[in-house]
Amino acid sequence: MRPGICLLTLVPGVVGGSEVYARSLLRELGRIEGVEPIALLPSIAADAHEGQRHAVVRAYRASTSTPGRLLGLGGALLAGGRLRRELPLAELDVVHFPLTVMVPRVTERPTVVSVLDLQHELLPDLFSPAERAYRRLVYHGSARRADRVVVISEHVKETVVERLGIPAERITPIHLGADLDRFHPGGEPREPFLLYPANRWPHKNHERLFAALALLRRERPELRLVLTGAGHEGHPAPDGVDVLGRVPVERLAELYRRASALVYPSLYEGFGVPPIEAMASGCPVASSWAGSLREACGDAARLFDPTDAEAIVEAVRDVLADPAPWVARGLERAPRFTWAACARAHLDVYRELV
Repeated sequence: MRPGICLLTLVPGVVGGSEVYARSLLRELGRIEGVEPIALLPSIAADAHEGQRHAVVRAYRASTSTPGRLLGLGGALLAGGRLRRELPLAELDVVHFPLTVMVPRVTERPTVVSVLDLQHELLPDLFSPAERAYRRLVYHGSARRADRVVVISEHVKETVVERLGIPAERITPIHLGADLDRFHPGGEPREPFLLYPANRWPHKNHERLFAALALLRRERPELRLVLTGAGHEGHPAPDGVDVLGRVPVERLAELYRRASALVYPSLYEGFGVPPIEAMASGCPVASSWAGSLREACGDAARLFDPTDAEAIVEAVRDVLADPAPWVARGLERAPRFTWAACARAHLDVYRELV
């Protein structure tokens, strides 16, 4: 089996969890006997092959800037034939677009498109009219053209059926995973800080978390909040907040092992990998119940309403007061979600199509 994993729209370090998904899938597929994935890469991410066979598609005008990305995408849609000629289609059994955008359009082989979320449909006010129009044109069109749609939760499947009108039988839910070799309990003592690993995007709800932290610090002045992720530049940090920016995954694993708790106040998630990583690390979790987070966390996290700062405070207070039950339930739940299982479920989809 030779699936082509098309990552032409990948911008390293910018697309957050979708990059982790795409690269983890590629790596784990390559570990399955009889499977030889071929990564189709843009010039700006020529090293994103995870040790697998790959082809850099020079005809795709990749860019790190938003205007440049739109120009590259537009050019690809107009010159799809030239792009397809650079792809080793004759060697591929199926072509998968894990980043949702089907570029180039492929008709010669069965196609799979992953839909990670439809946040623009459920929280439209967080997007400009131009961004909403782009997503509806490109994301929706890619999903409707695909032979099979992979979604990362039952929640996303329900939304795709409702908003895109794609029949449920063409949609396969496959949960994402966590790297359990990297994220595991350690011997570090827990320290008085909360951890929130998230890019500074509107739906990540940082401002409401800051309001909750201010309330918590009235009773726990020693408590701090540690932020990781991109996009924090130009945003002053309130008292008690430490901004680390993007950190290597080894540092993130260490933070999970040292934090008193993960707090995850997102207004929307298609799945939500950080709570699973925290659980695997023995870190208690207080999480929003929005989107698919209830599905991902089950009863292993203290769930809360992310639109209410007082609700965040109450959830964190509960977790800090008695962390042991949350740790135990998290350690029991996390092994259900592995990248190896995720890759094998994708392979089942490819085989059905072929």
